[in-house]
Amino acid sequence: MERSVETVDNVVIRFAGDSGDGMQLTGTQFTNTTAIQGNDLATFPDFPAEIRAPAGTLAGVSGFQIHFSSSDIHTPGDAPSVLVAMNPAALKANIADLKAGGMVIVNTDKFGDRDLEKAECETNPLEDGSLSAYQVVPVQLGKLTKGAVSGLGLGAKQSDRCKNFFALGMTYWLFNRDTAITKSWIQTKFKAPFDEANRRALEAGYSYADTVELFHSSYEVPPAKLEPGTYRNITGNEALALGFVATTHLTGQPLFQGAYPITPASDVLHHLSKYKDHNIITFQAEDEIAAISAAIGASWAGAIAVTSTSGPGVALKGEALGLATITELPLILVDIQRGGPSTGLPTKTEQSDIFIAMYGRHGENPNAVLAAATPSDCFEVAIEAVRIAVKYRMPVVVLTDGYLANGAEPWKLPDLDAIEPIPVDFATDPDGFQAYARDPDTLARNWAIPGTPGLEHRIGGLEKEEGTGNVSYDPANHEYMCRMRADKVKRVVADIDDVVVHGDTSGLLLLSWGGTYGAVRTAVDQARVQGLKVGHVHLRWLNPFPANLESVIRSFDTTVVCELNLGQLATVLRSTYLVDVQSLAKIQGQPFKISEIMARIQTASAQGN
Repeated sequence: MERSVETVDNVVIRFAGDSGDGMQLTGTQFTNTTAIQGNDLATFPDFPAEIRAPAGTLAGVSGFQIHFSSSDIHTPGDAPSVLVAMNPAALKANIADLKAGGMVIVNTDKFGDRDLEKAECETNPLEDGSLSAYQVVPVQLGKLTKGAVSGLGLGAKQSDRCKNFFALGMTYWLFNRDTAITKSWIQTKFKAPFDEANRRALEAGYSYADTVELFHSSYEVPPAKLEPGTYRNITGNEALALGFVATTHLTGQPLFQGAYPITPASDVLHHLSKYKDHNIITFQAEDEIAAISAAIGASWAGAIAVTSTSGPGVALKGEALGLATITELPLILVDIQRGGPSTGLPTKTEQSDIFIAMYGRHGENPNAVLAAATPSDCFEVAIEAVRIAVKYRMPVVVLTDGYLANGAEPWKLPDLDAIEPIPVDFATDPDGFQAYARDPDTLARNWAIPGTPGLEHRIGGLEKEEGTGNVSYDPANHEYMCRMRADKVKRVVADIDDVVVHGDTSGLLLLSWGGTYGAVRTAVDQARVQGLKVGHVHLRWLNPFPANLESVIRSFDTTVVCELNLGQLATVLRSTYLVDVQSLAKIQGQPFKISEIMARIQTASAQGN
C-alpha cells in the first residue's frame, strides 16, 4: 500500500499512561527532537502528585502534551489531534479532549477485565462503539516490545518498561521525526542491556508504523521561520536558573541560593547546583525558614541572594521576608505557584499567590512583585529581579507557576555581551559612614560588607533609626520608615516600561499576567480575525503597576482580567484604581484553553462591550 506524506501547519499530540509508563520521558524526547528539527513548540506536562499512584487507575494517569508548528504559537494547544493511550484509564481520562476525527493509538495489551475494572470502565471502549468518532489504531505494545527486545536477558516487567519507546518510534514515523537524536540520548542515559533494549524498541516502533497498514499517511510539519540565531529547548525552571547564572557575570558577585525541596520549584535548585564554576553556591536547607534566613545572611555578606519555593514555602518564609525588608537587603524570592491552599494540588498549576506575594506579611511590609509570561521569559525575569533588588536594596518577589516551570519552548540564546551590566556599589569609606544613608533617587541605603574596618553597624529586625540604623522606638521615626519603605517600592516604576496594547485600543480589553499570556494572546488574535474589537495587555509588574496602566484601562469600555484564581488581580486593580474590572477566573489546576477565552470575548461582544 502506497502512503502519502501530508504537509500540515501544526499538530497537537498527547502521550498518556501510568506514572510508571515513562510518559514525561517520552514527551520530552519527542519535544527535544522536534525542537532540533526547527519547529516552534509549546508543551504541557501534567502528572499526579503521588510518586506512584495505583497502576491502571484514573488517579495515576500521567500526560504530556506538545503542540508543534511551522508558524509562531503561544500555547500547547486546546485539544490533541493525536492521543497515545497506554491503558484504559489513560484513554478514559483524556478521550474527551481529543478532536473529533482525531487519532487515538491504543495499547490493546492493557484492556483486560482487570484493567477495565481499575479504570472504572463498565464496558470495553474498544468494543462498545464509544470511539466511533475517532481514528482508532490498536497496537499490542507490550507483545511487540517484548519481541523487539528478546535475547537481551530482560524479564517480563523489564521488557514492558520499554514500550514507551516503541510508542515513541511510531509517532516519530507518523510525524517524520528523526530517531537519531533519541538514539544518541539513549546511549548516554542507559546502561547495558537497557540502552540496547530501548534502542531496539524505538526502531521497532518506527518500522512497525512503516510496514503495517494502520496509517494511511504520515505527516510533515515544516520548520518554523524563526529569527536567525542559535536555539535550544528550555523549561521555565531551567530559564530561571540560567538567568541567575547570568547575573553572577553581570554583577561580578557570587550568587547564593538557599532552598528547601518543594514541588514544582525543586528543579531551580537542581539546575543551579550544576553551575558551581560560575561562582554559585547552592544550599539545601533543613526547612523553608532556614533557607531564606541563610539567603539573607548571604546578602548581608555581599552576595546576590536567591531563595526559591512554592506557595506553602512562601507562607513559612513570611517573617524572614519581613527581616529582609526592614534590613533593606537585596533578596530574590521565587514563588513557583501551585494549587492550594495547604498541600492542595502540588503538581497542578495556579496563580493564587498574588495576595500573599503583595500582602502576606505582618506590618507595613511592601515588596516589589513581577511575573514571568513564558518559559523562556523566566530568564529575563531573573535578571530583571536581581537588577531591581540590587538597585533599590530590597526584596523582590518573582512569580511563575507550574505551567511555566515544567512547560518548554524554543529559546534563542541571548548575546550576553549585549545585556546591560548590573552595577553593585558597596560602601567603603568610613568617613561619616551611616548604614542607612540613602541614594536620593532610589532611597537605597548603603550596602556595607561586614568586617569592613570603620563600617560597623547594627543589623536585625528591630525598627531602625533613619540614617544611623540604630534601634529606634520613636513613633515619628517608625512612621517615616514605613512610608519610606513603601515609597521605595513605588519608585521602581521609573524602571518599568509602560504597558503596550496589542490589538484594538478601545472596546474590550483582556488583561492577563503570568502564564495566561499565551492563551489570551492567541484568543485575541483569533477574535480580531473574526472582526471582533478587542485588545490585550499583559502585565509583567504587579507591584508597582506600570505608570500608564490606569489610563489604558479607562480608555476601554470593559476590562476583563484573566487569571487562574478567583479574581485576586481583579480585586487589587479595583481597589487601586476604583475601576469596575470584570474577572474571568479558572481554578481547576489546568491552564486556560483558548476556547475559554474566546467564549468570554464572544459573550462580551454580543453584549456590546
